[in-house]
Amino acid sequence: MITVMRMMVRGRSPRERARARLMSAGAALATFLLCTAANLLSFRIDAPHDRLWVFTEHEPRLLAALTLTLLVVPATVFTYQASRLATATRERRLAALRLAGATPYETRLVGAYEVGRQALLGGLLGGVAHLAVNVALWRSLDGVVPLLSPMWTLVVLAAVVLIGVGSGLAAGRHVVASPLGLVRRARPRGPRAVDLLLVGLGVALFAAGFIGKGRFPVGGPYGAALSVTVGAVLLLFGLVLAATWLIGAVARRAGRTAAAPETLLAARIVQADPRAWARALTVVGLTVFFGSAVGAQQGDILFSPWLTTSKVVAYLLIDLALLLALVTSAAALAVHQAEALLDHRRSFAVLAASGVPASALGRVLTRQALIAASPVCLVAAVAGAGIIILTTADAPGWSPGTFTFAAVRAAVTAGIGVLAAVLVARVSRRTLRGALRPEELRAG
Repeated sequence: MITVMRMMVRGRSPRERARARLMSAGAALATFLLCTAANLLSFRIDAPHDRLWVFTEHEPRLLAALTLTLLVVPATVFTYQASRLATATRERRLAALRLAGATPYETRLVGAYEVGRQALLGGLLGGVAHLAVNVALWRSLDGVVPLLSPMWTLVVLAAVVLIGVGSGLAAGRHVVASPLGLVRRARPRGPRAVDLLLVGLGVALFAAGFIGKGRFPVGGPYGAALSVTVGAVLLLFGLVLAATWLIGAVARRAGRTAAAPETLLAARIVQADPRAWARALTVVGLTVFFGSAVGAQQGDILFSPWLTTSKVVAYLLIDLALLLALVTSAAALAVHQAEALLDHRRSFAVLAASGVPASALGRVLTRQALIAASPVCLVAAVAGAGIIILTTADAPGWSPGTFTFAAVRAAVTAGIGVLAAVLVARVSRRTLRGALRPEELRAG
């Protein structure tokens, strides 16, 4: 089986190699971020007045390490979306394996092997990049930045490869290849009440760790960091499941009230598979949630008499990290758009052949993004700001200016999330033109 997998890797097309490079890029970014977070935690210097206080003081260093760890989530989702796209486009090779007697599980192993291989290559590249930066900082700052232990590097690399293999198995779970060359996607389940419980538990753990910090009852700041991390992961899975219902409901409403054919078609496409949009937009919603929560706490600090330069710089670094997370999330959303166009290429080709202009179909993509992204980003922004306001509004320092800042920050963050989804849809019009070719009418 391994020999067959290696032969399939060597016989990849240029497009498949490009998708493999996307998976390697996601793994490299995740490795670099995790190694940097581990490096920050390995510092043994605590000098309050040092010029590198952000990296040497205990609490800012822990906050920076936690932020870098959470940035791994968008990189992982990006790798997962790329692996789904690769699985959906390897139809002929999977059909040949099924015709030769391979079981559906063995075809899933092919995807796991390919993603694991690219994760290993990307992890090695990310580890080398981190080592180069680490050595440069260690030499230029007179040893203030320690060299990361090789053991931690191996642990991070193993974790990235395992995540890659898991992504490959999960991506192949919803694609079943038949010997006739057809690819059938398993029917996804609908939302359930337990999904909302995951969201609630994730929000509670995130709020407890984010607000408690050094006063956290278990483990102090380390317990708070663990609570925030676990809460973010639970929130991610809960949002994937619960957002399916939300996006489907909004799409049904948009379809009933649509005044333009583009809006009606966009609403029906989203309504047909809301889970795919929920999966693609979850990390965008999670970034909007974090951005709104951080913005509400920033308002509390900016309007307080205890404002210091160190706090301003710390929150500026967090905002830059959130911007990086949003860019990575937009890249994952672009991969989702490519996968969606691959699924609907025959339908779009039929519409184009019947006389529908390509510009109208491009507007369909944009309105799909608006219908799906608007409710997710709106709910995430209100939830993020609302948690901080409800739990800290009775503390000293809150004023009308603080509430105004929190509301404006939440609105701007939600708008940026929706704008990112719309821009990705507009960029995807180039891919749409390829799906409108007459040759796609013969696609299965």
